[in-house]
Amino acid sequence: MKRKIVFLRNAALIASAVLLALSSCGKGSNITIEGDVPAEVTGKVYLQKFDNKLFVDVDSVEIIDGTFTFNEKLQLPELYGLTFDKGNTPYYIFLEEGKVKVHLDPERGYANSTTTGSTLQDEYTAYQQLEEELNIEQYLKDHPNSLVANYIFYRNYAYRLTPEQIREYITLLNPELQNSPYSNILKDFANTLENVAIGKQAPDFSIEDVNGRQVKLYDYLGNGYVLIDFWAAWCPPCRRENPNVVNAYQRFHEKGFDIVGVSLDQTREAWEKAIADDGLTWNHVSDLKYWGSAPAALYGVRAIPANFLLDASGKIVGRNLRGEALHQKLEELLGS
Repeated sequence: MKRKIVFLRNAALIASAVLLALSSCGKGSNITIEGDVPAEVTGKVYLQKFDNKLFVDVDSVEIIDGTFTFNEKLQLPELYGLTFDKGNTPYYIFLEEGKVKVHLDPERGYANSTTTGSTLQDEYTAYQQLEEELNIEQYLKDHPNSLVANYIFYRNYAYRLTPEQIREYITLLNPELQNSPYSNILKDFANTLENVAIGKQAPDFSIEDVNGRQVKLYDYLGNGYVLIDFWAAWCPPCRRENPNVVNAYQRFHEKGFDIVGVSLDQTREAWEKAIADDGLTWNHVSDLKYWGSAPAALYGVRAIPANFLLDASGKIVGRNLRGEALHQKLEELLGS
């Protein structure tokens, strides 16, 4: 609790600095990143820009004598990433115009890495160190000028909220942030959530199945209830939930329950291995586009595991049914 009190006490100072950064920076702002790495680390450092849950390469530099430097013109202020391996999640760094210094340590997923010289990064670090769940509504009220608050709302909380809450909370931000890329995504997300609410007709989509055949979601409808199960091999919560889904399938399949697994994987090898390892003997589809998955965007999926239960006509009758809740719903519909 003490840490949180200190954080909020400094909120006014941070918000003032961030608002100044927002008003003074734009595309093509200058940034210098001076970094050092542990002695055993060699090779390249990659600078990446965050773009709606994905990181896109911007530049790379060689590590020389344990140090690296980027001198760039970037869209600022904004979230970027630094990494030694483009295949793994980078170190998140909020950049503002000027110079920052970074100690980039790959151990424990960059947990020991530090940044000085960025007020935004200081705020993000303070948020990460909070010892209790955030009240996102109050946080936005306390930080209306903060790009970090806008990001946290978009990335970590929007999928827990109703469309009405999302729209209401956006208005708690200053007018410029209400039209930021994060807020614009949130506005679209709120509209999508309304389109896939319980009682609505599920949107159809066309995609390749695990055998390489082009199929449609509605090809699987008509004989009972179908669960659209969004998951991925790389997702630990999904893999922990899979035994429960397997059990539900075994209990209810003969009574009219089927599953279409929609994977957010990037490689066929990982996808197929996870299907085999977890014993997922139902229908599987994927466009192998990770968070760029078209079905995930169509259904407003911003966190996995996620699922939608459809009746024979394609109407959504349940969503995000996990654990015992999935069994209870199927018992209600199909009997025990």
